[in-house]
Amino acid sequence: MPELPEVETTVRGLASVLDGQTITRLTLRREGLRRPFPQDLAQAMIGARVSGLSRRAKYGLIHTDRGRTMVFHLGMSGRWRIDPEALGKHDHLLIETGHGHTLALNDARRFGSVDLVETDALEQWGPFTALGPEPLGPGLTPRHLADAFKGRIAAVKLLLLDQAIVAGLGNIYVCEALHRARIAPTREGGAISLPALRRLVPEIRAVLEEAIAAGGSTLHDYARPDGELGYFAKDWRVYGREGEPCGCGTPVARIVQGGRSTFFCPKCQKQ
Repeated sequence: MPELPEVETTVRGLASVLDGQTITRLTLRREGLRRPFPQDLAQAMIGARVSGLSRRAKYGLIHTDRGRTMVFHLGMSGRWRIDPEALGKHDHLLIETGHGHTLALNDARRFGSVDLVETDALEQWGPFTALGPEPLGPGLTPRHLADAFKGRIAAVKLLLLDQAIVAGLGNIYVCEALHRARIAPTREGGAISLPALRRLVPEIRAVLEEAIAAGGSTLHDYARPDGELGYFAKDWRVYGREGEPCGCGTPVARIVQGGRSTFFCPKCQKQ
């Protein structure tokens, strides 16, 4: 599944050709993805000027001068393609601009979604109301995590994946951040000290920023909008490396938490 760095990379790629442009055509090539496309999506977007693009958690937002925002989620396999040479059967939504660009939303497994929301009401939109702070924003602090983890017996790995605690963190980057901060993924959230959380917060930011700079991590179907592959996967320290040596020489271990694989170093991550 594309995680925060992949969505951020996607938004930046779309902005390079879409920001400030007028949408001249929007074509729906099927009824929807995980759920139907908004009935008035084409009417709302055709003729509108894109006034900006942004991201909230793992959602991409295309804002228009009509006060409405198209919100997309890439699901498990979604990606945008800029000016594809030929359309494929999984290109389900097309946007064309006055400058001759075509953007295709491609989603082979169709677990993604597209919604249309009043821009002024975005923070009150259902999926956004329960989201925690952005991990790259000022709201994520050691004190915020300490308050959120207080009295919790759930494993810290699972708590960090809770979107109500931190918005947008996913499996890959939680594994990597916990390893960098030398925190065991199985440790009870409420048992983690404030000094440990002071190590963790900057490592969360660092791993996300490094991944964004690298264009994300190519995993299964993900690619950047320009067709290039994200190359942060080569810098993974533990994720997907079961049995391979950690930097300390200890083989990376794998367990399952909440139905997802967790990768960690049994020696480095004892706290």
